[in-house]
Amino acid sequence: MTMRMNEDDGMSDRDDDRRGGKGRGGMGMGGGKRKLLSDEIVAKVDYKNPQILRSFVTDRGKMIPRRISGASARQQRVISTAIRRARMLALLPFSVTGD
Repeated sequence: MTMRMNEDDGMSDRDDDRRGGKGRGGMGMGGGKRKLLSDEIVAKVDYKNPQILRSFVTDRGKMIPRRISGASARQQRVISTAIRRARMLALLPFSVTGD
């Protein structure tokens, strides 16, 4: 017994998900591209200023990637270096302990 594919089976070219992946089209759930960081904020980024560094760290203690934070590659290097130094001096936690 053979099955014939007809046009009424509910499948269309638009529903074809064979490529896989999330894709890169549209605004997605993020609501658009975030603005790049201003140089004033990056100038204030220093390992001795944990209040500003906390905005680049999640509540779990992970660094926020630059595709989310909107930083350039150079800015992200400055931010990540400052976060690492602040962690070594115990100004920021390496990770959050479970309660």
